[in-house]
Amino acid sequence: MNIARHTDYWRKGSGGDWEAAEILLEKGKIQQGLFFLHLAMEKLIKAHVCRITRQLPPKSHNLIRLLELTGLDPGLSEKRLLLELNDFCMEGRYPDELAPPPSHKEALAILYRIQEVRIWLHNQS
Repeated sequence: MNIARHTDYWRKGSGGDWEAAEILLEKGKIQQGLFFLHLAMEKLIKAHVCRITRQLPPKSHNLIRLLELTGLDPGLSEKRLLLELNDFCMEGRYPDELAPPPSHKEALAILYRIQEVRIWLHNQS
């Protein structure tokens, strides 16, 4: 198994999904944008799972569980934000399960806040 190839796959996928999230949120597609934002972070964390564990990541969407596999510790406020982002994964797959989506302004605030976690994760390589 080529770990470098798998790690690169997850990183590149994360970048594309991040761009899609930005576009969707700018266009006011809140539910879809937040779903892609979660997907981007999931793939970035999975790249670290590959790199650190030298194994393929599990087929899980839980950002906290995936992050635990890496041993990386971004801090409590960042973990809370990732936990909040987990909800948008479920809402994107199973609409009407959760509360109404955030407003456009709130969704953009989530994007800007999660950008800090994204930068931190990129700096962990």
